[in-house]
Amino acid sequence: MEDKSIFRNISPLDHRYYLSNRKTFDELADYISEEASILYCIKAEAALLKSHMSMYGDKYQDYFKLADEIADSITPEEVYAEEEKTQHNIRALVNIMKTKVPDELKPFIHLGATSVDILDTASSMKYRDAVRNVILPLLITLEQQLAEISRNEAYTPQVGRTHGQHAVPITLGFALSEYVSRLGKSIIEIERLSTDLRGKLAGAVGSYNSTSMIVKDPYDLEERYLDYLGLKASEHSTQLVEPEYLLRLLLEINVAFGIIANLADDLRNLQRSEISELREMFTSTQVGSSTMPQKRNPWNSEHVKSLWKAFSPRVITFFMDQISEHQRDLSNSASTRFIADYLAGFTAAVSRMIKITATLYVDKERLASNLKFTGDLVLAEAAYILLSCAGEPDAHEVIRKLTIVCEQKKSTLGVELPKDLDIWNKISAKLKETAGLDATEFFASPELYRGKSAEKAVEISEKYTELMTQMKEALK
Repeated sequence: MEDKSIFRNISPLDHRYYLSNRKTFDELADYISEEASILYCIKAEAALLKSHMSMYGDKYQDYFKLADEIADSITPEEVYAEEEKTQHNIRALVNIMKTKVPDELKPFIHLGATSVDILDTASSMKYRDAVRNVILPLLITLEQQLAEISRNEAYTPQVGRTHGQHAVPITLGFALSEYVSRLGKSIIEIERLSTDLRGKLAGAVGSYNSTSMIVKDPYDLEERYLDYLGLKASEHSTQLVEPEYLLRLLLEINVAFGIIANLADDLRNLQRSEISELREMFTSTQVGSSTMPQKRNPWNSEHVKSLWKAFSPRVITFFMDQISEHQRDLSNSASTRFIADYLAGFTAAVSRMIKITATLYVDKERLASNLKFTGDLVLAEAAYILLSCAGEPDAHEVIRKLTIVCEQKKSTLGVELPKDLDIWNKISAKLKETAGLDATEFFASPELYRGKSAEKAVEISEKYTELMTQMKEALK
């Protein structure tokens, strides 16, 4: 085994991001490392051996345990050493396995299989296990933390923004519940798709030519093989499993990546000096700038978005790997190896977002101050709606002109509206009728105009907290 400094590695995933995600990357390595890829192929070959033996009733029953023991005894180093001779990875594995079984079992090793029967089946297993054992638990943790913040801040007033401009009042919990909802649905879809990855034992072109020479029912043999591995068969195979099973899973992971990047971007902007409603954790020894000692940069949020920029475009390669000429070519042999990098990059982003949400500081005073920054102009919509419902045919234009007056005079709607008693009385009466509120109090308290934002935040956060709890239990 070669021993070298990790700082000699070329990919930043293997030094910088490994050091900041050591535990998670070590867990991922159990599933998507080169070592893991070999070990999953060994599991597939062992399952194939057992499926052949199972066709003979109890004749080989005593060897079933041996098949698993042999699989556990083979090391990636052995396989790599043999591959130096064969220049073929699966044939190298087959040769090693044959040295470890009794002569009467040797004919069954790899019998009826083409290399991709093993490789694609092993890939489905490793991606299934990586997603269910590492990625989904991280996503669930992030979702639960987001839901908790959304619930806690469900009634915390915040100004809503469209096009970067103040719109109408909402609550901070409502703003965050957008991401609870979007990410929650994506997590559910990732979990579903992770259970639908497929394997195959259909031979060189997928038409069961070889296994038809071995058994009367090659479908049954394939089903036995895949049952040992917890998989179902691809509905149609060439030499390859249909690529869309894995593609759809990767695409949904990319959807989740985009949602997390969108959240990171919102959090980054809410930390701008002129907004400053939220703040990432900043340790007592942390440095924000090499020259400006006062800087407290939102670097974690920026980091998440940057990872998304680096890895999300790889989805184009996932689409390109759909295409293989006729029953198979090798044009996906290099590109599919980098799926591991993509999953590691995504996992690093999720881990970083967990760190952000675990320590996110909410400045409620600044939230209140920003809501009142434009006075009560954020209530212009409410004034127009109330006036229109009171029977004014051109209510929008009336209020629009009044907002211009407010801006020019640096005044407020609460001051200018009562100057026209007819308009004020109509608005006041309708407000009392529909919301039970006093007009003077309403225009002095923009946070009262929040619609169902608080209730929606509670509803969404409680829904996905429960769903994530159920999923967490199911994954155990």
